[in-house]
Amino acid sequence: MAVIQFIQGIDETCIPEVKITRSRDGSMGTATFRFQEPDILRAGMEKKGDITGMYLKDDEGNLMTRDVNAKFINGKPEAIECVYIIKNPEEWDRFMRFMEEYSRDNQLIFKKA
Repeated sequence: MAVIQFIQGIDETCIPEVKITRSRDGSMGTATFRFQEPDILRAGMEKKGDITGMYLKDDEGNLMTRDVNAKFINGKPEAIECVYIIKNPEEWDRFMRFMEEYSRDNQLIFKKA
């Protein structure tokens, strides 16, 4: 099972919108995750620990980014946006395997823009 966590050991149940870009030669890319009203921003979650990154976990292991930013509206956190940088074709393949499993587990579809 593939899961996303902001605090290790606590699965995020909010399903993000994910935008993926890839360089023309396929060697690099980025994945931008946007979580609207994620669990981690709910009252009381701060007692469980600090957000130290976004962890993408599956049977193969972990992928991680520390590029995690909260979006505030009227002084209240409303969303989290994370950027995962893909640096080479092997990382691209690994990331896509995670996304395929995460998509299957959460009934997501791929839509080409």
